Amino acid sequence: MNDTICALATAPGGALGIIRISGAQSLEILSHIFTKNLSDAKANTIHFGHIIERKNHSGNVEHVAIPSPQTIDEVLVSVFRAPRSYTGEDSAEISCHGSRYILNKILELLVHNGCRMAQPGEFTKRSFLNGKLDLSQAEAVADLIASSNKATHQLAMSQLRGSVSSELAQLRDQLLHLTSLLELELDFSDHEDLEFADRTELNTIAKSIDKQVTRLAQSFETGQAIKQGIPVAIVGKTNVGKSTLLNRLLKDDRAIVSDVHGTTRDTIEDTIDINGVTFRFIDTAGIRQTTDQVEKIGIERTYSAIDKARIVLWVIDQKPSTKEFDDILERTENKKLIVVRNKIDTAENSHFALVKIPLIEISAKQGTNLAQLEQTIYEAAGIPTLSDTDVIITNARHYDALVRARQSLSRVLDGLRLGLSGDLLSEDLREVLNILSEITGGQITTHEVLGNIFKNFCVGK
Repeated sequence: MNDTICALATAPGGALGIIRISGAQSLEILSHIFTKNLSDAKANTIHFGHIIERKNHSGNVEHVAIPSPQTIDEVLVSVFRAPRSYTGEDSAEISCHGSRYILNKILELLVHNGCRMAQPGEFTKRSFLNGKLDLSQAEAVADLIASSNKATHQLAMSQLRGSVSSELAQLRDQLLHLTSLLELELDFSDHEDLEFADRTELNTIAKSIDKQVTRLAQSFETGQAIKQGIPVAIVGKTNVGKSTLLNRLLKDDRAIVSDVHGTTRDTIEDTIDINGVTFRFIDTAGIRQTTDQVEKIGIERTYSAIDKARIVLWVIDQKPSTKEFDDILERTENKKLIVVRNKIDTAENSHFALVKIPLIEISAKQGTNLAQLEQTIYEAAGIPTLSDTDVIITNARHYDALVRARQSLSRVLDGLRLGLSGDLLSEDLREVLNILSEITGGQITTHEVLGNIFKNFCVGK
């Protein structure tokens, strides 16, 4: 934390590049390689000048003497002062041209003058350690960078603004109130009949907190679906048009289309965006009786894809037999099943209906009714309309903490039902408090845990 760090904050190879510096010596070090002295520069100001290479007269790092200063680039330097900066420290950003040589040279000069290269996520880690962000907000930074569609962007922005932190803060306030009343009873333990915490009210509040924690934990399934992409398996017999449908949805010839039965022998997967949500479509081998061992393996993978899918598109081109119908219903019992009747452009294909199952009639070859199919798929996903204030858990670490908090709350409710003493109830309530604090960082103390959280961040953030 006492080091001054630097890193490239933009991808190399573009027209422009940004190098970030943070730490107590940021402006002093930068002044050694900039044509202006920034030591007394005001906060939130931008300075035009040149990065120059010259012999360093400060510190213990030895350099080869340069006869005269050499200009490396013409740059803009943005100055930020503690505590009103991203990291909470004095910091600066150098906007320069995106040449790899220029970027590497500036970083080399910064290191030679006293900086060290930042570790992945170290700028955001310092922001957390300096109280600029709590841990859930810090993790949202990585999600925001990785967001690939409207839904993941909204969730990351909501968490970055503190939606998760705010909801947990309300729960902690209620828990602290209950715990304080129970622990106050311990100070008057010689008065056995004295109760500061009304057990009926305590039970009501504990149930309310348990309900909120349960709701947050259950939202993780939706959060993961949005973050990872909702898996959709395209299944059916051979030659019903599954691969043609996948190509139409992707607007690309991703899968081989042929009149030969059994062409698709493995799963083919790709993603599309529907209404701001990513769906992972999986084209599968056609289901049929076969003696071909390779095709049999492909069909087994089809059944595996059904098990992993959240939505199943059953593509048919004629009315299925009762056996086929019963088999697909059994295999998709806990899935959203959509029956897709393909090839409506062929004259010999007559209309039919299936009871209690959504059926969309399309022509994958002609592209007929694909917009209707996409909307049906989106609605089947059950994704709620998201706003900036929605609290949906997307982080596995948060989910794990919420599950453990529920277990402790369950013990509190059991203790109230059994009439346990206040000291035992207070112990479990304290545990809930500590577990919820893990999400925002209140109970994170070891560098190893923090290292695991920030290790997957990109360098420069």
